[in-house]
Amino acid sequence: MNLATSLDQIKGVGPKTAAELRRAGLETVGDILLFLPRKHEDFTNVTPITELQPGKVTIRARCQQISTRPVRRGLRLTTAVLADDTSKLNAIWFNQPYRVQQLGSSDEWFYFSGTFEYNYGRYQLANPTAELSKELPVQVDRLLPVYHAVRGLKSQTVRKVIEQLRPLMSVLPETLPPSVVKNEKLLDRAAAISAMHFPRNEREVEQARQRLAFEELFELVLASQLNKIDNQKLAGFAIPFEKSVVQDFVKKLPFTLTNAQRRAAWDILQDFENSRPMNRLLQGDVGSGKTVVAGLAARQAASAGYQTAFMAPTEILARQHAQTLAKLLEPFGVTVGLLIGSVKGKARQTLYQQIASGAVDVVVGTHALIQNKVEFHRLGFVIIDEQHRFGVEQRQRLLMKVKNERLETGVLDTLSEPVTITAGSSRETGRAAPGSRARHGGEESVSSAPLDAKKPSITAVMPHLLAMTATPIPRSLALTVYGELDVSVLDELPRGRRPILTKIISPPSREAAYTAIDQQIAQGRQVYVVCSLITDSDSSDRKSVEAEYKRLKNSIFGRRRIAMLHGKMTASEKDQIMQAFKDQRYDILVSTTVIEVGVDVPNATIMMIEDADQFGLAQLHQLRGRVGRGQHQSYCYLMMSTNNKPSQRLREIEKSNDGFHLAEVDMSLRGPGEIYGRMQHGALNLQIATLADTQLIARAQKAAKRFIESGEPLSNYPALEARVRHNQRVTTLN
Repeated sequence: MNLATSLDQIKGVGPKTAAELRRAGLETVGDILLFLPRKHEDFTNVTPITELQPGKVTIRARCQQISTRPVRRGLRLTTAVLADDTSKLNAIWFNQPYRVQQLGSSDEWFYFSGTFEYNYGRYQLANPTAELSKELPVQVDRLLPVYHAVRGLKSQTVRKVIEQLRPLMSVLPETLPPSVVKNEKLLDRAAAISAMHFPRNEREVEQARQRLAFEELFELVLASQLNKIDNQKLAGFAIPFEKSVVQDFVKKLPFTLTNAQRRAAWDILQDFENSRPMNRLLQGDVGSGKTVVAGLAARQAASAGYQTAFMAPTEILARQHAQTLAKLLEPFGVTVGLLIGSVKGKARQTLYQQIASGAVDVVVGTHALIQNKVEFHRLGFVIIDEQHRFGVEQRQRLLMKVKNERLETGVLDTLSEPVTITAGSSRETGRAAPGSRARHGGEESVSSAPLDAKKPSITAVMPHLLAMTATPIPRSLALTVYGELDVSVLDELPRGRRPILTKIISPPSREAAYTAIDQQIAQGRQVYVVCSLITDSDSSDRKSVEAEYKRLKNSIFGRRRIAMLHGKMTASEKDQIMQAFKDQRYDILVSTTVIEVGVDVPNATIMMIEDADQFGLAQLHQLRGRVGRGQHQSYCYLMMSTNNKPSQRLREIEKSNDGFHLAEVDMSLRGPGEIYGRMQHGALNLQIATLADTQLIARAQKAAKRFIESGEPLSNYPALEARVRHNQRVTTLN
């Protein structure tokens, strides 16, 4: 047996268990050994019911009776009577009706672990976990690992299999360089993973977590630093700063730039002058004016004879950007084209020709921009809006639209010989003739092979890249995940923009909120109503788009024009409805979170979020940003699903409109990897590390830098190399 052995060959793993494990993505011994617990339950001290004291407790008891009932919309209480040989105890669970099936049909003994507290006029056990006594693989006097319930996978199932594999723990290979393990005083990897599955005490768990969290962060920052080295090996187009061009553009704007916009624009214009391609992230809160900054940069690029490609995630957003850029740029003779799926036939062919000939200076589009038929005449600047919504390969294909083999400017005339890659470089980024000369706007450089991490050589030519996001990222997180990018921040809103008034609404105040909404519609304004579900679900009391659309249309707002929007509609259907809403053909749009990032509707002044207590803080802020885009005062109503006390995240968003402050709060509340995971759909897959741990991040960064400077080949550590390469792919060009 080894790490590649299929789990269905393990003793006790039958076809049913093997199928459950496969559904959770666990197929081999190595897979399940690296499936780490999300927490540990302390079963080292089981207390008789008669001796319980308030606080965290564990008891061994039977369930004598159990029932569940809805208390109000969005809240279901499950109550039970638990008994051991000494006494009885009441237990309560919130929104866990499945406990009836788990406990109600059994006379078995269970271990219950939860908080013993005084509530609802009596002492009871609140939200306890329940572990069937006979299914525990070892005696109860231990810290019991609790695993993620991926697709219904039970912790008991994982524990039974891992118990069979315990002897293999000692042969797990080390992945970090010995020098890193020694210098950072870390547990070896085998000991750390064994301690996670079979810990003897809390101290051992903490040491194991420290080791494995460091490893995850080390892999991440090493990939980031290698990407930065790669970026330094690329040749770019030196676009000179033309003071008169920029001043004329700013002077003719119908508004005054914020100081943050000025700083960001200056960052970009300085990058343009370098002979290395810009690789910059422009992050700004909703409504902070990123498009204007991008437009100013595109104006400078066009003046120097370079084209700009602006890629947006949806057709309607691309259309909006094209309209905005046309208003900004066409008065200066800069032509703007729109390439989206709905542009067809002769019009599309004509646009292809105009792009290839250079007749179009700025091309705005969706993924249509990366089609093989699209050839640019002189692409020097690429803008990617909502960059986390595009895959790395899509971004790379757009950047590779530069014609390296026949550039008129003479940048890297020859790209023929492969470049040797060492530990200082992450991968082959292009081809260059060793010793060949490259000219960058009057400057010359010489490429050499092999590459050296400390003296990077040019391997390929790329346009300048500006990635934009409206998702505020905590500064500590930006420095970690985007370590290979330069970051510009728009942390001011345009002058005259009114703060959105946010209010938490409890169920009894719903009618008053509807009255306020109707008054806004009577004044000609429009309203968003957001629900988390598309259709009603038997397993959830949350409101759905379809049910709420019918309810509002048939009763409360029967005389108003209402539309609905959700993710099951086709892209064209969604675009049509959104465009109709923007054109004020509807008063109310009932939608899922598909509107989270999208088209501006200046006339929309109310955002009503149903079951707001079920949403994350960052998503609430993004949804709120869909209003407040015009001159009218706007409002955000956070509709609670229950009369319970509002959560901290709702209280925070009610009192603050600062997306960067809320991002820091969100990270402190949510912990390990979830912020970036949400943006990148879990691409980094952090299991243990928390990106709020700035001290451990700093240690990992220093260790990664020392490893690179040592010159030791990454290929000496195949497992580490594979993970670092993966991280490079998911973070490159973000």
